[in-house]
Amino acid sequence: MLYATTTPAEKRARFRERLRSGELLQFPGAFNPLAARLIEDRGFDGAYISGAVIAADLALPDVGLTTLTEVAGRGAQIARVTDLPTLIDADTGFGEAMNVARTVQALEDAGVAGLHIEDQVNPKRCGHLDGKEVVDVGTAVQRISAAVRARRDPNLVIMARTDIRGNAGLAATIERAKRLVDAGADAIFPEAMADLAEFEAVKTALGEVPVLANMTEFGKSELFTTDQLASAGINLVIFPVSLLRVAMGATERALETLRGTGSLRSEVAGMQTRARLYELVDYEAYNAFDTSVYNFSLEQRGSQS
Repeated sequence: MLYATTTPAEKRARFRERLRSGELLQFPGAFNPLAARLIEDRGFDGAYISGAVIAADLALPDVGLTTLTEVAGRGAQIARVTDLPTLIDADTGFGEAMNVARTVQALEDAGVAGLHIEDQVNPKRCGHLDGKEVVDVGTAVQRISAAVRARRDPNLVIMARTDIRGNAGLAATIERAKRLVDAGADAIFPEAMADLAEFEAVKTALGEVPVLANMTEFGKSELFTTDQLASAGINLVIFPVSLLRVAMGATERALETLRGTGSLRSEVAGMQTRARLYELVDYEAYNAFDTSVYNFSLEQRGSQS
C-alpha cells in the first residue's frame, strides 16, 4: 500500500549487483507511476525514466527544455511506487560540473537507483536526431567525475552516455567510453549504434564494464531482440518511449472512434478493466487499512467512556 516496501538503498545495492551479473536486464520505460507498477507486475527487472517521455508528457520536444525540478519530481513519483530499481535520464546534468553535482544529489534524494549523464552540448537534443554536437572529451570527463564525487550512496549507479557515434564513428565512441570509465563511470550507454556488431565491439573493448542498449522505435538502431543483445554481451536494455507510444496510439484511435461514432463501446474490449486497475493500485489494501482505522461506532465509544 502507498509506496514501495524496499528502500532506495536496497534497490541501488540490488541493481548494482545484478548489473554485474552478466545477465541481460530489461527496463521498459515507465511514462507514469502506474506504468511502473505494471512493469513490476509483469516481472521485468527495472523501470526506465526517459527524459524524452518527461518532455513529451509536458507537450514539449526533447531539446533540453525540461528542468531538474521537473525530472526529479517525476523520478520520485515513479521510484517510490515500485520495488524495482529505476534508471533515470539526467540529460547533460542540466549544466556543467557544479550543476551535475546538484543533479546527482537531487536524483539520489528522489530515490532512483541509477542515472545517466551524456556528453552532448547544451541544449541537448534527442539522441536519434541528426545534427547533434558533443562536448570535448575534457568536459565530458569533468561531468562524470563531478557526478561520481557528488553521490553520497556509493551504490548509486552513475552511467555515462556518449553520443559521439553520429559525428565521429565507432572508434571514437570506444575511445571516449574508455575515458569516461576512467573518470569513474559505472556503466556505458553508447547511443545510436548502427548495428549489433557495433554494440558487440563496444562491449568487447570495455570488458567487464556494463553496457546499455537503447531500443527505441523509429531511431537509428535496429530493434534487436533481447536474445541478440544478450549474445552481444549487453548488460541492460531500455525501451524508453515504447509504452508511451503504445498508449498514445491507442488513445488517438479511441478519440477517432468517439468522434466518429459517438460511443466507445467498440473500444471497451481493449481497455484495462476497473478490476485490473484496482489490483494495480492495491485498492483492497487501502480499504482494509481504512476499515482498521475507522472501526468504531458512536455507541461503542460511549460505552467506553
